[in-house]
Amino acid sequence: MRHSRRHFLAAGAAAASVGSLTACVGPQVATYGHASSYATQVLQPENRNTVFHWVDAALQQVRDQRVLTPRAAYNYGLAMSAGFLAANGLIQAYEEPFGVGPGPAGADPEVAYGVAFATAAAEAFQQPFLFERIAFLNRFPGSEAKSLGVDWGQAVGRHVIKMRVDDGSEPGEVNYYLSRYQKRADALRWLPTGPFYGARPGPAFASFDRGLYPGQGQIKPWTMTSGAQFRPADFYDPASPEFAEAFHTIRVLGGMDSEIRTANESEIALFWEDGPWGVTPPGHFICIAMQILQDRDLSFIELARAFALLGMTQCDASICAWDCKYHYDIVRPESAIRARAPDFKNPDPRVAQDASWHSYIPTPEFPSYTSGHSTFGAAAAEMIALLYGRDDVAFSGQSPDQVLWPQLNGVTRHWTSLSHMAEENGMSRLYGGVHWEMDHTAAMKAGRAISRQAFQVTFPTKA
Repeated sequence: MRHSRRHFLAAGAAAASVGSLTACVGPQVATYGHASSYATQVLQPENRNTVFHWVDAALQQVRDQRVLTPRAAYNYGLAMSAGFLAANGLIQAYEEPFGVGPGPAGADPEVAYGVAFATAAAEAFQQPFLFERIAFLNRFPGSEAKSLGVDWGQAVGRHVIKMRVDDGSEPGEVNYYLSRYQKRADALRWLPTGPFYGARPGPAFASFDRGLYPGQGQIKPWTMTSGAQFRPADFYDPASPEFAEAFHTIRVLGGMDSEIRTANESEIALFWEDGPWGVTPPGHFICIAMQILQDRDLSFIELARAFALLGMTQCDASICAWDCKYHYDIVRPESAIRARAPDFKNPDPRVAQDASWHSYIPTPEFPSYTSGHSTFGAAAAEMIALLYGRDDVAFSGQSPDQVLWPQLNGVTRHWTSLSHMAEENGMSRLYGGVHWEMDHTAAMKAGRAISRQAFQVTFPTKA
């Protein structure tokens, strides 16, 4: 993370007109009640508050700037942690490991939260949130508490940005291998996705695109000791009976013309696809967290902590999954089935090439093992359950970005628990034909472990 727009606000203030300024500052955030607001989809009006306001702003920026999933997870973690750390420095409810310390007596913690959040988000999104800051601060009458809150929020936001300088998230770090992961030389090696993947209607990926963010797994985590802390065991032996079973399962279940995938499973595959031009999988789970936690009578600082933990663990889930992906470098089902099957030397006759096979949903342009979706979902479900106090929460939801898949217009999914939701999300990638079963099961275990550790040790209550 680098300070690349330090003088941006000064330049914007000198713009010749409101029109030119608007062009400079990027897409504006829709307020609650507008169709473009994610909070409007899930919050009751009486549950609006400062935390949800700024979380919604980050969600909208991910969509409007078409931020890709790993980077979106990073941005959520940066902004949500900064907001919490600023407010907590004033309220002093929780211990924290980042050295922020206590803030000035009498400062308004909500003002500090919003300013710190916006300061960190401005660096993450390269968008100053100028109009959003003005509108937010106008909600608070002029006072010393407000002034102190602004100053403290700016200081904490800058502290968090400085803390993340050279954390490995710079484009020159995440976009290249830099010899940090060695490519496989055997039949399981991943190669770029071919030219036949897209969905009509729906999103598509570029033909033979190079792997997405091979350095993401090397970013400094928020709550893990390293990106490899929860790295699972090795993938199947391609000549094994277990691989043969996995190969057969995806070939018959995840193909475009599958005869065994049910209508419900097809709907699940589309419902959780979440990209690449929407709120992304981490954002989908943050929307669900808003929905679930809105009426739990959490105090302001409890809610700020909850979303800091959610944002940080979603970021760490991306680091964990991408570390696994490029460490193991495992082929996607589409390449294995269409072209690679003879190379596996598997004696099972079901491991046979089918050059006409297509995955039901678009195959992403990076290695398969483990599943990012499953890691995000398990981490989110576990963290929400820990915050809520139980897993068996029955709830329903719609896709936050139905425009990506018009087939989902009016579709509501129902879940009996948070773990049910996470399992359905992970299985969606098998129904869609883009992941192996082991990608899902290993990722679910890692995601749960990330959130359990973070909840226990990151922000404990002050004694």
